[in-house]
Amino acid sequence: MVDYPSRLSLACAPTPFHCLDRLSARLDGPRIWIKRDDLTGCVSSGNKVRKLEFILAQAVTSGCDTLITAGGTQSNHCRAVAILGAQLGLKVHLLLRSDVDADPVGNLFIDLLSGATINHYTAEEYSNLESLFAHWSSHYLDLGATPWVIPVGGSNAAGMWGYIAAAEELKHDFQAANINPGIIIHATGSGGTQAGLIAGVKLHNLDLCVHGYAVCDNATYFDDKIRTDLATWKHEYSVDIDVDLLPVITNDKYLGPGYGRAGPEVFDTIKMLAAEEGVILDPVYSGKAFYGMLEEIKSGQYAHEKDIVFLHTGGIFGLLAQQQQLQF
Repeated sequence: MVDYPSRLSLACAPTPFHCLDRLSARLDGPRIWIKRDDLTGCVSSGNKVRKLEFILAQAVTSGCDTLITAGGTQSNHCRAVAILGAQLGLKVHLLLRSDVDADPVGNLFIDLLSGATINHYTAEEYSNLESLFAHWSSHYLDLGATPWVIPVGGSNAAGMWGYIAAAEELKHDFQAANINPGIIIHATGSGGTQAGLIAGVKLHNLDLCVHGYAVCDNATYFDDKIRTDLATWKHEYSVDIDVDLLPVITNDKYLGPGYGRAGPEVFDTIKMLAAEEGVILDPVYSGKAFYGMLEEIKSGQYAHEKDIVFLHTGGIFGLLAQQQQLQF
């Protein structure tokens, strides 16, 4: 029995879990099951909501009235914070990275609609993010407010609990479907979902390997980042497991042109899955990971598996910001 810290009820969970039957049959490989965390909400959809249930519980308990966080212009995390902050009656201030004037589309449109305060910074300015967090925290303290800083992607020890809980949900999904998949695949960007799943698989005794497909940085970066996150989580919550023994597996072969950008093969994958299974991916996270998974299946990488699971982490608003890349 896992002893969870306090959380808020923000996600529409449990999320659906089903097999992509037509695609699986066409590929003649393992059956592909999908965990629909793109359906954790409407405008607050995606994997970030699970993390924020625990992060925002801390913030509210502390008496916070102002949330400060950061990300790219089309950050799913920032959009989720903006919407959930509005739902909780909290002011939200977003620090967004952009080297060009950003059009008010996709996630940024939702940020603006929700009333978030937004500052845009160049990549060079954004590289001093900790100083920016400190500056704005001091600013709000001087105004008599109580700010709470949320790291990029909600990737901290508290946020990890979101996917520890999701692992428990997956355990019930597997029992209901009468399957024993050996691998779960997902897109990894800030590493928090990956770290949470790795810990959750261990805590809930799942015989399952977590494969993160990188959308930025390389496998060495993720190994360092996730092991640091696991060690911090173990220390903060006094968890009695040896996190040094937990495997961190990251596939960095499908980064494409870089973070937030995708090649035509990813957009073709997005169109294919939408038409074949009615599931919408995005070009920043899930589209890249799904494309990479399909390539690995075709190469025989997962030939020994009967069932594999793809965790859909959301991102549809990011797709809407790049719809001009889709050719019909």
